[in-house]
Amino acid sequence: MNYTATTDLLKDRVILVTGAGSCIGAAVAKSYAIHGATVILLDKNISDLEQVYDEIIGSGGPTPAIYPLNFGGASIDDYDMLVTRIYDKLNHLDGLAHCAASIGQLAPVQYQDPLIWLATIHINLISTYFLTRSCLSLMEKSDKSSIIFTTDNHNNKAYWAGYGISKAGIAALSNQLADELESGGCIRVNCIDPGTVRTKLHVQTYPAVDPWGLLASEDVVSNYVYLMGDDSLFINGRMIKAQ
Repeated sequence: MNYTATTDLLKDRVILVTGAGSCIGAAVAKSYAIHGATVILLDKNISDLEQVYDEIIGSGGPTPAIYPLNFGGASIDDYDMLVTRIYDKLNHLDGLAHCAASIGQLAPVQYQDPLIWLATIHINLISTYFLTRSCLSLMEKSDKSSIIFTTDNHNNKAYWAGYGISKAGIAALSNQLADELESGGCIRVNCIDPGTVRTKLHVQTYPAVDPWGLLASEDVVSNYVYLMGDDSLFINGRMIKAQ
């Protein structure tokens, strides 16, 4: 996307970013902060979150918040507690960018480990649903909120197991929610397919491929910035392909 945002596009916004410790999630969080947002950094790896926090502070962005949470073991109450704390500390929530994901296991259906399959579905789809559900009531208090899901074009291909199924579910959830919230007008819901990007997931999946010829996470961030800001207020229920 050939899009350049104004420096204050997200000023005074509070935005929650999952998977904010590395790769696309980290790049998205830092870009939101550069454009004026107070970012809530959510990931299971505290040291990664602290590094992103330091980089945001070093760039002069608003002081972010760190919220460690492991999607693999979190309960519904944990997501509700997160939203309660956001309200208590920051009073509002204007954006939610889902960037966290687990690749799980790639294998033919009959050879997939059922426990890994279930864990992958839980991390990529079920936890995303739980978190979104918990955030809706607070986001409805904002006059122009945005939810961004991240999917993948491997969702209908052989051997992609729980990862592929969960990403297909994410696309369906995004469409469903966009339809449900459209009449309210205050929350927009869209989905981004980043394409092939130099991330940890890609290295895990294609260990023999040289990743340095691929786009970096920063190269697809403009899509996330665009869908979070006022320049895309007319966009809802869309699937955006970053490349």
